Amino acid sequence: MTITATTTLRRDAGHGRPAAPVRIVHLGVGNFFRAHQAWYTEHAADAVAWGIAAFTGRSTAMADALRPQDGLYTLITRGTDGDAFEVISSLSAVHSAGEHDALLDYFRSPQLAVVTLTVTEAGYRRGADGGPDLTDPAVAADVAALRAAATAPVATAPARIVAGLLARRAASGGPLAIVSCDNLSHNGSVLARVVSELAGHVDATLPAWLAANVSFGTTMVDRITPATTDEHRAAVRAATGVEDAAPVPTEPFSEWVIQGAFPAGRPAWESAGARIVDDVAPFERRKLALLNGSHSLLAYAATILGHETVADAIADPRCLAWVEQWWDEACAHIPLPTAELAAYRAALLDRYRNPNIRHALAQIASDGSLKVPVRIVPTLTAELAAGRVPPGACRAVAAWVLHLRGAGAPVKDVNAATVTPFGSGDLEDSVSAVLAYLGLAGRADVAAGVLSAAREILALAD
Repeated sequence: MTITATTTLRRDAGHGRPAAPVRIVHLGVGNFFRAHQAWYTEHAADAVAWGIAAFTGRSTAMADALRPQDGLYTLITRGTDGDAFEVISSLSAVHSAGEHDALLDYFRSPQLAVVTLTVTEAGYRRGADGGPDLTDPAVAADVAALRAAATAPVATAPARIVAGLLARRAASGGPLAIVSCDNLSHNGSVLARVVSELAGHVDATLPAWLAANVSFGTTMVDRITPATTDEHRAAVRAATGVEDAAPVPTEPFSEWVIQGAFPAGRPAWESAGARIVDDVAPFERRKLALLNGSHSLLAYAATILGHETVADAIADPRCLAWVEQWWDEACAHIPLPTAELAAYRAALLDRYRNPNIRHALAQIASDGSLKVPVRIVPTLTAELAAGRVPPGACRAVAAWVLHLRGAGAPVKDVNAATVTPFGSGDLEDSVSAVLAYLGLAGRADVAAGVLSAAREILALAD
């Protein structure tokens, strides 16, 4: 197709392809979603039949940027040999979170088959027991609103799904699959519990309908996707001759492993490279421990040494040795073939060393209170159960302790009110407080290992 010169991306100017009918609703229009699930849908063999209606979170900024572009945007794939530019057309509509009536209309449609989410761990609004946090003022307000009126606007992601399910049941819209695509262990069961229990608090009859009509999928997702900058916009302008307010930079590597039923159908994502499996758990564990765990280790430890990006950090022999040691510990507890784990580690190093992916460590460092327990602690406790105090895992915990004490990347955490005080007092006090938070109170051997690692990091930073 010939592209007509224009100042912005537009379908009527010959960019992209015609909008497909909406059969997917997505909550959370961030860069990762647009580089991952939207990319897989774009490249599915039956892409012309599967359009996505995407809704933002609290901010309207992405909807404001994408609507004038008909939902189109440029994916910049940044390989070691340069950039490749591709217009993604799978977003047929983009809405702000406040467009609640539009959300309900999509849920009412019998054409809707799949709902996906990328709302981060914090977006699930879970309490300490794993169910919905009814003490959260926003959750409580949403429950009260839906009890008063099923179509009332709500703010939290779980409540938006419950509102949509109420509308779908009332409209006899048929079965549906809801799929979490967040970096969250057992994300499908986590989402199922939050939504089902929240539904019960709103309408006691809804959970039974939900059990009969809704399938919750579990996924493992992976693609490094940095934040968009003016440099990326300028690169698109120079390479394509068009203005794109919201391009997405990403790496060549992508992985999506999916487990679950799709009672109303789904795109042929496997034709784009996704893996459909009976059990996603081993792949999830591999990714959370090896990629996400090493990312957290570098986000806290390498920033203390003065590094700003993953590529900078992995070029430091000290950081590389720390990562390799962590991987050795984690791989002992991942139920996948040794050769597959070795190949995955080699691929990770290639990805980390890609000079064209500027993956900021400060960005990775956010919300450590949610990430460290699922990325680091499982390996730590498995090693302890095997009779070993793992130095690599202790170093990762130590780096987070120092982060909370003000070293390295600044603290940006959804639970800042809880974890920031852990940084007060002397180092021994901080270690004790963090270990208690991680469920390891009273482990003098672990405390000694974490203290030793913290002092080592501080000494190297001097």
